[in-house]
Amino acid sequence: MTPTLAIDFGTSNSAAAILDGGRVRRIPIEAGGDTLPTAVFFPAERGAMRIGEAAAQALIGGEEGRYMRALKSVLGTALMHEKRLIEGKRRSLSDVVTAFLATLRERAEAATGQTFRRALSGRPVHFHTADHARDAKALTDLRACYLAAGFDHVDFLPEPEAAARAALAASDGGRIGLVVDIGGGTSDFSLFRADGGRVRILASHGIRLGGTDFDRAVSLTHAMPLLGMGSTVRRDFGPGELPVPNAVFVELATWAKIPFLYTPEVRREVADLHRLAVEPEKLARLARVLEHETGHELAFAVERGKIAANGAEPGAAIAMPMAERGLSAPIGPESLNAALQGYSADLHAAAEETLRLAGLAPAEVGVVVYVGGSSLMQLVTEGMAALFPDARAHHAEAFTAVVDGLAIASGETADA
Repeated sequence: MTPTLAIDFGTSNSAAAILDGGRVRRIPIEAGGDTLPTAVFFPAERGAMRIGEAAAQALIGGEEGRYMRALKSVLGTALMHEKRLIEGKRRSLSDVVTAFLATLRERAEAATGQTFRRALSGRPVHFHTADHARDAKALTDLRACYLAAGFDHVDFLPEPEAAARAALAASDGGRIGLVVDIGGGTSDFSLFRADGGRVRILASHGIRLGGTDFDRAVSLTHAMPLLGMGSTVRRDFGPGELPVPNAVFVELATWAKIPFLYTPEVRREVADLHRLAVEPEKLARLARVLEHETGHELAFAVERGKIAANGAEPGAAIAMPMAERGLSAPIGPESLNAALQGYSADLHAAAEETLRLAGLAPAEVGVVVYVGGSSLMQLVTEGMAALFPDARAHHAEAFTAVVDGLAIASGETADA
């Protein structure tokens, strides 16, 4: 029987597993761990592409090159197929995703001694909310990347449905369970019931909202004002002032768009803003980040600050030495909640829509299963607890529940 490689290709992290003797076997595609960051680094001197933690270490170590993260978020967009000069070679993001998946396959083959030509991949319920054409295009893009990466056949399973299979034991006594899968780029929900040792999916729904969106909101409300967002510039001709345009700040706060800000055109635009700025010291910080290409270091600092504030750590702050020595933006639970408050209604509505699709009431849900790194945010857990006050909370293995469920599902497919 041809072996199937289960792959959770995530916005922030990825993982692979197989079903071995009826048991899930996670494959160490990253030394010392079951997952690896979905990130790549292209050295300036045209060396071999690095992925995962090696890519992050190259960035942190100050090596010359191009770091890229959140690749999954560009599926289905025009950006996916645009050829850009990336460290001396014209590449599209489709090429980059293909190279990442090919490396993942090669590592899985080296670790297991098997050859994988079939894959079962996770996918969000919707790559793009309320845009069926772009949603279908995203799946077509991802399928093409898998085939170009050396697989002959790939099937897809919605990620929360995979997680439901891994969480079978959580729905004891046949009670109805709800998987709340908040990943880096999407929020997915699946209602399920355990029937005869198997999972029966009652309804699934998802929206394009995840941890990278949380990071962007935190960055825009806490970090970017220190770089000049919300400030003003003098008119080049005549009296009066104008607001500084927001576009560069929004892109600098968006993981997938950071690498494309390091162009002469953007640097000239920021230099002009700095020349006319009412608060030039702030725009000087922005210019410094772009000049030294430290946008990803800033994004990592925002992410760390978000996590610290979510855990109510005393003195939490977003450290910004890449913009100015000693600079930091304080962040706490209150300011974090204020930055993310707008997303509460979206998550609540998505969970309610899942209930509507299944024809169920909140009181019928016996357990809420939390999956995905961003499911640990209080915004998520408190919101779901308010909607399902009688349900038991079950925290699955946040980063591996999907790949575990995919491996289980690969066995179900083989038995069918």
